[in-house]
Amino acid sequence: MIKQTILNLAVGILIVSCAGEAQISSTDNSGFVDSLMNEMTLEEKIGQLNLPSSGAFTTGEAANSDIAGKIKKGQVGGLFNIQQAARIREVQKVAVEQSRLGIPLIFAMDVIHGYKTIFPIPLGLSCSWDTELIEKTARTAAREVSADGIAWTFSPMVDISRDPRWGRVAEGNGEDPYLASEIAQAMVRGYQGDDLRDPTTIMSCVKHFALYGAAEAGRDYNTTDMSRLRMYNDYFPPYKAAVDAGVGSVMTSFNEVDGIPASGNRWLMTEILREAWGFDGMVVTDYTAINEMIDHGMGDLQQVSALALKAGSDMDMVGEGYLTTLKKSLEEGSITEADIDRACKRILEAKYKLGLFEDPYRYCDEERGSKEIFSDENRQFARETAAQTFVLLKNEDNILPLKKGGTIALVGPMADNKLNMNGTWSVAGQHDKAISLKEGITNVAGDDVKIVFAKGANIVKDAKLESRISVFGKSTYRDDRSEDEMIKEALEAAKQADVIVAAMGEASEMSGESSSRSDIELPATQRKLLKALLETGKPVAMVLFTGRPLAIKWEDENVPAILNVWFAGSQAGDAIADVLFGDVNPSGKLTATFPQNVGQVPIYYSHKNTGRPLADGKWFQKFRSNYLDVTNEPLYPFGYGLSYTTFDYKNLNLSGEEISMDGELKVSVEVTNTGTVDGAEIVQLYIRDLVGSITRPVKQLKGFEKVKLAAGETKTVEFTLTENDLAFYHHDMTFKAEPGKFKVFVGPSSAEGLEGEFTLN
Repeated sequence: MIKQTILNLAVGILIVSCAGEAQISSTDNSGFVDSLMNEMTLEEKIGQLNLPSSGAFTTGEAANSDIAGKIKKGQVGGLFNIQQAARIREVQKVAVEQSRLGIPLIFAMDVIHGYKTIFPIPLGLSCSWDTELIEKTARTAAREVSADGIAWTFSPMVDISRDPRWGRVAEGNGEDPYLASEIAQAMVRGYQGDDLRDPTTIMSCVKHFALYGAAEAGRDYNTTDMSRLRMYNDYFPPYKAAVDAGVGSVMTSFNEVDGIPASGNRWLMTEILREAWGFDGMVVTDYTAINEMIDHGMGDLQQVSALALKAGSDMDMVGEGYLTTLKKSLEEGSITEADIDRACKRILEAKYKLGLFEDPYRYCDEERGSKEIFSDENRQFARETAAQTFVLLKNEDNILPLKKGGTIALVGPMADNKLNMNGTWSVAGQHDKAISLKEGITNVAGDDVKIVFAKGANIVKDAKLESRISVFGKSTYRDDRSEDEMIKEALEAAKQADVIVAAMGEASEMSGESSSRSDIELPATQRKLLKALLETGKPVAMVLFTGRPLAIKWEDENVPAILNVWFAGSQAGDAIADVLFGDVNPSGKLTATFPQNVGQVPIYYSHKNTGRPLADGKWFQKFRSNYLDVTNEPLYPFGYGLSYTTFDYKNLNLSGEEISMDGELKVSVEVTNTGTVDGAEIVQLYIRDLVGSITRPVKQLKGFEKVKLAAGETKTVEFTLTENDLAFYHHDMTFKAEPGKFKVFVGPSSAEGLEGEFTLN
């Protein structure tokens, strides 16, 4: 039972439903929280601002742990990194029955791309360009994790990144603010649903606010520095989209913004987030982000804690700077009690919105968990989802799809590597239950296919480097044989085969947090194996596992077929096999540009022109913006992806040559499946503002639609452009469109398509 103190406070704001159940009306939120805060001591208010990591309790330990002692004293507002409904119920019981006021805790976890049922990494999911599908993955994750005691996820991550050296590109939605904004809203809807009091929903937390994906040199946690115009036009939109969708919480980023670390940046957390955007939820720091401001050079722990609180950071994750210094800062006058009250109120309001005061155990339904977590239905959905995210990069001579007959040599360090299928940030995933590629091909190929397997190479040659990526229970299965021995075995397998499937790329933790890479080519030991396989003269299809765009120019020039599968989650092997054998026609399109080499980085489609642009079709011109040793073009552009069929675009039509500021322009195109199999095409619309008061990008995505077409079928796809689609932020930070001429492009990628022109009056 909730402590009598809280029950007494709730008198008068309880309403009785027709079923006779007591409920707290959401309209009385403020009154309840204000009344509760009147009963709280200063220490209890500060305690609500403390979010420690719980560690892994076993049943019976929770009541006797160090954290339990702090909970009893009212020094903890929430916990994260604890799983299982029974354990969470036990810890919640300590808060509700053994602390003075019985204020329930909020329990959180990094549920990034699934809970127990793991979906493809977010970068992979974004390549489906299917916001309804992505929303459903978040809904499925919410149902699973909410049945296991958890009410809050630190997702979605919506940081724009144009630097594939940065490992956390795997966790985001690519390089484009328009697409990332659409996905951000879809994920918030998926997690939170229509009513946070529904126990199958959870509170979402958009992160990392702000600009984290633009770390210098692609090195994690590094300095970020950019103009306000770039912030507003390119990097802010996905965060704002999540706020507009009603996200319940926001997480601060590790980097500085305008010289002040985000967690202590009042301009960012208060003036932008709350005053300009109207966000009324709570702000939580990232892991020890307040403490890390000391190394940024912002002062000692007491100083940086006061700075963060004044800036608008409500909850301190792990660092306990608030818990240990705020009382002293209050006594010395560097903060006010109103500062503490403001942060405490936001946290209590979040708990109220989740219904935790009404029923602190509402998320601990073990019976529901036994039915919904890692269910057959969820795993089948994960399989179907994964197949929509793969990007066919090359398919010379139609090597793919494979025939369900003959002998396949399955070779490579990722071929039989189930522990690395889930990808980075799959903290609750059951890695040993994931489906490897070898298992998947066996499951899908049928009895008429013989599979000959050889590992062929380690992930990387350097054993010390491999040890740095064999973490979080994800062994890379290092083989102690020499490179030559392993290649010899692979060639013996290849001799028996009609076709070779080479499973290569990154291991799971070669991308993700603290996994930046200065060399983003295929590791040398894998390329050596690949060269040997190609020399056999047998057809080779490379299945590429990666959490980032890789510089695979050599592979593109030499390997006839390449299927990029990212890290596809619990059902990875089955989903990959579905596509390899043509049971599913690949339809994914890239949401991040692949460079020819790392020297082109950062490279992205929506760049600005220079005053000395390279002429179309030229490789090099002296005194023009280009390289001596490589063209300006990417290896694979944003929006690119092939299919087992072909599509033709024709009859681009604009509803008029001119539109007014309050009008709209209809843009339509006919798309035909000109091949022999059914398929799906992601039709993309881009614009270019030809003349502006500030320089404008050469192209900007403003619409997309995934259309399914039977072989020979034609459909008309229509988009609508309005003034808002043509608007941008100006020097004075106003958001408006300017009259003038625009180009519009519709096609299969950012690099090709039909072109039209119109004028905005």
